[in-house]
Amino acid sequence: MTIQLHCFGESGNAYKAALTMTLAEVDWAPVFVDFFNGATRTPEFRALNVMGEVPVMVDGDMVLTQSAVIQDYITSKTSKLGGRSADERREVLRWMFFDNHKVSGLAGPLRFNVNFLPEEKRSADVNAFLLMRLKSALKVMDDHLDGRDWLATDHLTVADIACAGYLYYEEPYGFDRTDFPKVDAWLTRLASTDGWKHPYDLMPRALPAA
Repeated sequence: MTIQLHCFGESGNAYKAALTMTLAEVDWAPVFVDFFNGATRTPEFRALNVMGEVPVMVDGDMVLTQSAVIQDYITSKTSKLGGRSADERREVLRWMFFDNHKVSGLAGPLRFNVNFLPEEKRSADVNAFLLMRLKSALKVMDDHLDGRDWLATDHLTVADIACAGYLYYEEPYGFDRTDFPKVDAWLTRLASTDGWKHPYDLMPRALPAA
């Protein structure tokens, strides 16, 4: 049975789920959500996800929301991209929680504010604060990746996919890969994995390309 992923290309959180399913070689298909025209605020979508967010994964009777939960489900379903022991699983979760709070949790709203929010609603002070915090988190990752190929274990896991979720987008928001050479090499390594695709090649865009 084909898994459905309610998503749109601009969502880095949806990208984490989409790329996880792709690299785990799961049969899945995107279901476009017209986010910028209010689709996630409709009663129909709220019945699917009370949080009013993408991604939403539907696998038969199983409906899951939140990218990290979907990623964990896929690792359990396929035995791919997860930790190979209890200790490794905890390390994978540690970096996924780090991503939620310190990487995607900052990069997501910063990229949205800079690129998709109407200019009159943008706050330079808020965006400067978010960028400062994001760069601090990326410095932690850059230091950790010294002498390592992957964040959590000696192989690619959903922790890497999670932390990279917003880092492949071209829209400018202050993140420059060259400022973090080990993160840059890690992103190149991940993008060289068989089956890897850019978010706009995995999911339909909600807005036209600039």
